[in-house]
Amino acid sequence: MFVKEKFKALIERNRWFKSVPNALTLCNSICGFGAILYTLRVYSSPLEATEVFAISAWIIIFAMVFDALDGFAARIFNAASMKGIQMDSLADMVTFGVAPATIVAIMAHHLKPMSNPQYLLICGLAAVYLGGAALRLATYNVHAMLEKKSSDKFTGLPTPGAASAICSIVIFSADLDSINYLALAMPIYTAVLGLLMVSSFPYTHVAKWLISMRRNKKRLIFFLILILIVVVFKSAGIVALINIYVLSGPAIALWNKLKSISKNKSQIA
Repeated sequence: MFVKEKFKALIERNRWFKSVPNALTLCNSICGFGAILYTLRVYSSPLEATEVFAISAWIIIFAMVFDALDGFAARIFNAASMKGIQMDSLADMVTFGVAPATIVAIMAHHLKPMSNPQYLLICGLAAVYLGGAALRLATYNVHAMLEKKSSDKFTGLPTPGAASAICSIVIFSADLDSINYLALAMPIYTAVLGLLMVSSFPYTHVAKWLISMRRNKKRLIFFLILILIVVVFKSAGIVALINIYVLSGPAIALWNKLKSISKNKSQIA
């Protein structure tokens, strides 16, 4: 208790601590901007196109560290504010909205010769993702302004989850030198991710789930199994786990629907 009081007093004396969360959020947005700029280098870089796209995807993945730390810092330094919430969503829009959509659109344009109508279709599919991210983040801000209590579940796919699905596939495909096959398939999947972000499907709040492991042995064992999968299968395991999470929303919704139908039938009988 004494250490906690000393820490609070230190924060009060040094007001610059309050700016740490916003600084981390800015780092998030800068990473997103960097990923966009690096993606555009594919037209002039001496590196292979697959390497350029993989590096851009890694930059977005790295930005997720800042995205996680800014909320943690806000709680530690008691610096949560509406300004911080708005900044966080704006940064997420750049890093997890615009940057992944840019990678997908440029990747398709660079790797596959296509007509103008075909490229417009690719851009339209990427725009569905972009619109989904914008609508989801705007909804989050509205809920925050109304001071709605946070839940252990998300409604709709979180933007970092959607971005990690795209980035993990790009990185994994680059390692296998099979990214050319994704140039046309990825935009379709990207549009699906955009729709999932604005869906009503339930998704687990990963951060809260991880925190709860200390009090739940079953979750701890499950987490250790996930770690084992990553250790054994490496990048393939990571891609599989991320995209299983993406599909978990529709799967859970379907399961709940089937249970509801079964329950109604049993009550009628």
